[in-house]
Amino acid sequence: MSPDADRRRAAWEAVLEALEADLTAGGDVRWSEPTGLGPVPRELVGRASRLLAAQRDRIAALEGDRRATLDHLGALRAVDATREPRGSVYLDASA
Repeated sequence: MSPDADRRRAAWEAVLEALEADLTAGGDVRWSEPTGLGPVPRELVGRASRLLAAQRDRIAALEGDRRATLDHLGALRAVDATREPRGSVYLDASA
C-alpha cells in the first residue's frame, strides 16, 4: 500500500472507531462529517456497513422509546385534565 493509502485507511479507521465508541456509549453525541477522507477503503466497507446498520437499529429503538414516552405523557395529561382542584394545593410547612 502507498503511504497515502495507509494514511487514508488510518484516518477512516479513526473515524469508524469514534463512531463505534459513540454508539456504544449511547449518549448525546455531536457529530460533524469528516472532510478530506476520500472514499471508504474497500477493506473497511464491511465494517462501515455494520456500523450503519447498528446506527439504524439504535435510531429505531430511540424512536420507539420516544413514541412510548409521548403516549405516557398523553395518558398523564388526560388524567390531570379530569381532576378538579379541591382546595389548597400547597402546604406551608415553614410556620
